[in-house]
Amino acid sequence: MVTLAVAWATLASLGTALGTLVLAFATFAAVRSSNRSALIAEVALQEQRRPILVPSGLDDPVQKLNFADGHWISAEGGYSRADHIDDNVYLGISLRNVGSGIGVCQGWAVRAGQTLTSQMPTHMPDEQFRIQSRDLYIPGNGVGMWQGAIRNRDDAMRAALARAIDEGAPITIELLYSDLTGRQRAITRFGLLPFDPGTEDRRGNRFTAMSRVWFLDFDGPRPDSEDVNARIEAIRAEIGTVPGQ
Repeated sequence: MVTLAVAWATLASLGTALGTLVLAFATFAAVRSSNRSALIAEVALQEQRRPILVPSGLDDPVQKLNFADGHWISAEGGYSRADHIDDNVYLGISLRNVGSGIGVCQGWAVRAGQTLTSQMPTHMPDEQFRIQSRDLYIPGNGVGMWQGAIRNRDDAMRAALARAIDEGAPITIELLYSDLTGRQRAITRFGLLPFDPGTEDRRGNRFTAMSRVWFLDFDGPRPDSEDVNARIEAIRAEIGTVPGQ
């Protein structure tokens, strides 16, 4: 009888331990499922708030903005503006936000000439970006306009841009922007391209091209990791680099 009692006690202990183990696995699975659901919900929320700025469409309405000194610029859908007046440089781009979230322009970097991705696969250095002094919001799935000006005579970039505008040369602008909360930062590279010689200049407008978008807080659809770049270089070596791509 003593042996039987001990056996039943042992079996009861084993049953309790097994039940506890099963409960632990169930709890682990539930927590893991809950974490996964939370992650999916967070990603969905980010997608709802993520802005992606690209050139507006040719059928989008004309955008018009003024500067603090009274100068006005306007750009038709798909076009941009570059003015050199009284030694001041005025720039503007008609934009479309193809993302769902409101886009907030935070800063911009500019250089004279066209910047090809094959020549410069990464965005301009952080120290070259200028703080956006005016709040500019681009609605989700909507159209807006960016503007920037250089008036300082000592600005090293002003003379080069003024010459590019006067000579009808391309200009490269990179816009740094975020969502409404200042997160999900991204940079889009735009090219302000003059029309072909002999064609109508559409009242000073330039055609707007876009080459790259960089997500700064996480990997985007085309991350700039070493592994990705190595694969790209391997493909280029096999098929050859297409000029201008």
